Amino acid sequence: MRNASIRVRLTIWYGGGLALIMIIFAGALYLVMSRALENQIDRSLDEAAVAAARSLEEHRFGPFLLLDDLAQAFPELALIDKFFQIFAPQGQVTLQSANIKTRDIPLSQTALESALQGRATFETVRFHDEIPIRLLSYPIRHGETLVNILRVGTSLSPMEEMLSRLVFFLLIGSPLAVAVSVLGGWFLASRALKPVDSITLAAQRITAEDLTQRIHTTAPDEIGRLASTLNDMIARLETSIRQIRQFSADASHELRTPLTITKGETELALRKPRSPDVYREVLESNLEEIDRMSRIVEELLFLSRADLGQVKVASLPVQLDTLVQEVQMQAMMLGKDRAVETILEHVEPLQVVGDEWRLRELILNLVDNAVKYSSRQGTVALSLTKTHDTAELAVKDDGIGIAPEEQPFIFDRFYRTDAARSHVQHGTGLGLSICKWIAESHHGTIEVTSTFGEGSCFTVSLPLLSPA
Repeated sequence: MRNASIRVRLTIWYGGGLALIMIIFAGALYLVMSRALENQIDRSLDEAAVAAARSLEEHRFGPFLLLDDLAQAFPELALIDKFFQIFAPQGQVTLQSANIKTRDIPLSQTALESALQGRATFETVRFHDEIPIRLLSYPIRHGETLVNILRVGTSLSPMEEMLSRLVFFLLIGSPLAVAVSVLGGWFLASRALKPVDSITLAAQRITAEDLTQRIHTTAPDEIGRLASTLNDMIARLETSIRQIRQFSADASHELRTPLTITKGETELALRKPRSPDVYREVLESNLEEIDRMSRIVEELLFLSRADLGQVKVASLPVQLDTLVQEVQMQAMMLGKDRAVETILEHVEPLQVVGDEWRLRELILNLVDNAVKYSSRQGTVALSLTKTHDTAELAVKDDGIGIAPEEQPFIFDRFYRTDAARSHVQHGTGLGLSICKWIAESHHGTIEVTSTFGEGSCFTVSLPLLSPA
């Protein structure tokens, strides 16, 4: 059962459940039908007993009956399907109808005691293998005295025949109905699970080398929703694998360059004896490349941990305007070599909820990029304003700018425009990816507007601290 297919298990459960329902239904129907037939017979016996007692009362002198032949005096008592008996108060038969086919039926002690107390009694008796008989013992009283006990009886043969037919029908019809239902259940399960087979075949064709396969379905039911969900999952996997491949290629490229430089300079220095100054220059250059590789590895590790949700971000009140002013002071030192000035245009006192260290890193990365890609003696402008319920931080430069077709990709890891590579040789291409992650981890956004050759403006929107 555990190793059976879903189609087999569904059919077995369906057939077993239906069989159980049919058994319960058959038993309940038999009980209800037998009770209904018995009640119908009891009502018929009661009506006949009441009519017979009324007829007997009309031919009575005191406590004694005047006639000896019930069949001649009361033809209504001689019914085809019923027989009558009249007992004395002591329980002896005094009169009985001629249509009694069985042996004498004595009055039971229970019926006699009930009659003495003025109660009618229903009984069912069977003599060996004979047909059972339903009896009603009805007391006839004269004042407060029991003078006779009228018994009306009828055979239960019609009732047993009807119940036997019902049992025969149930024994034949129920298994047939279950068998037909099981076949129908197998057919319906096959039709219902046919799309699952298509999904399985499509899934088997999908590999890491070919994620372009999709599951085709047009039914708007549960299977259709499952297929749509799987298609979405495959699309996400395709995107993720493509990003991983691109990431691996870019990381290899970025790490290969400093390694090649380091190796080439070292081999060149070792070909022949050099002066201490030359060795010092080679070591300093190697140290710069090692620092660059270390930054790349650290930033890669940070982004990997961020993807896995292992980077914790604090949720504390942060005075954003103070951070902007502190970063502006640091940026004055960053742009000193190229005479790039960093200024504050308009800074409002605003508070946000977040991690002060991460937000400082976000602002510093944006300002550092703006300083690096600005023209000599250029200007980087910082502003912090309130818009509705958000704080908007803008970092604007008058540098090389970004072409419109390249702007959608600048937040991708290791992506650097050709203009950026020619302007700055030692970038890693990971800074803006880290900035985007920090902004989104603070439930904010980061956007860029830029004109090629004229400069760029990066805008970070963060939700303000709600007033207590």
